Amino acid sequence: MTLSSTVLPTADRSVNVLALGLLRQPATVLFGPGQRRQLPRLVAEIARHVLVVTDARMAASAEFTEMVSGLDAVGVRVSVFGETEPELPERDVAALVDRFAGQGIGAVVGLGGGSCMDLAKVAAVVLPSSADVREFHGEFRVPGPGLPIITVPTTGGTGAEVTCISVLFDEDKGMKVGVASPHLQARITVIDPEFTLSCPPGLTAATAADALSHLVESFTGRAKNPTADALAGTLYAGKNLLTDLFARHGLLLMSRSLPRLAADPQDLSARSEVMLAAYCAGMAINTAGTAGAHAIQSPIGALTHTPHGFGVSALLPAVMRYNLPSRVPEFAEIADILGVAVAGQDEQDQARSGILGIEALLETIGAPLDLASLGLPVEQFGFVADQALLATRLTANNPRPLTREAIMAILEHGHAGDRSWWG
Repeated sequence: MTLSSTVLPTADRSVNVLALGLLRQPATVLFGPGQRRQLPRLVAEIARHVLVVTDARMAASAEFTEMVSGLDAVGVRVSVFGETEPELPERDVAALVDRFAGQGIGAVVGLGGGSCMDLAKVAAVVLPSSADVREFHGEFRVPGPGLPIITVPTTGGTGAEVTCISVLFDEDKGMKVGVASPHLQARITVIDPEFTLSCPPGLTAATAADALSHLVESFTGRAKNPTADALAGTLYAGKNLLTDLFARHGLLLMSRSLPRLAADPQDLSARSEVMLAAYCAGMAINTAGTAGAHAIQSPIGALTHTPHGFGVSALLPAVMRYNLPSRVPEFAEIADILGVAVAGQDEQDQARSGILGIEALLETIGAPLDLASLGLPVEQFGFVADQALLATRLTANNPRPLTREAIMAILEHGHAGDRSWWG
């Protein structure tokens, strides 16, 4: 498909003219190998009965047993919901509430990957009330604070430990929906890279690809320059000075740690840097938001049942090329950060080197770079485009306007694995 200038608006460059900086973050963040052992002391300071939300794999682990024993030793009663499913269907929320409503839960611990932490965050606002989680779909729909939230990630990728949004799969609508509110912000986050040493290779690659996509999309996203009134009711305020600080550092960490992790999955130093990069990515997207690749991935994931991280990885080459005309300076800076800029290049060529550098990192960890490898049928492109356009909280963050024609072009080039500079 050729993009028509009569249909697709000319690429415009949004700039942070307000010099705005905005972060939302947990009150306490503890990072480092072995730091999970601090969790009982931290939890005991805020609750005597906690609900631990996790999945079957983690619930059967030695680390989980150690954590529960530690909480019990300081007098904290522990209840467990250990059946969190991937991609977090909303039925998991209903099952949790049916089991634990009225049980005197004082805080909620999310232990695991993104779905476990997202479920914990939603549970913290639904358990104290009689509300249906569907009442909270969208931004700023949660009426007030819920139970204290403690997040403990066991993968290096989603950033859910520090974001104030939970993504759920609405089975009636057949699409992902978001519950986005500052009231979902964790009170305490404990990030222990030792958890990731037992992470399977496929999950390691998918979550690392997800984190890398967060860094790229937050750094190259739209700067929105919101008014004071708009800022008071907007979760995603756009690319800003403070999110750029985290995105830059996360990209630097990824550039030096992903090749080492691919070479040796037991390299704790590399695992630690990837997990720190994922934290940086979470801090960035918490106010900058994700953009086109995430909007388009959601319906692709529903159709192909492929991991979220692999979906955004497969989309990134085409999405980055489409966005390049609006973000040449940012992609050029990415080339500098990754150490792939070539002396004497002009800014346009350096920007292209930045894109190629991101793709090389994805290839290093074995993440896919084309949509055909996900099994996406060509005849479903129209459905994917229509569904992606419904994700307005994400499409609004894309630096170049996303029309149906533009998304169809991204899908066609992405499916063909076309890595020419078509955008």
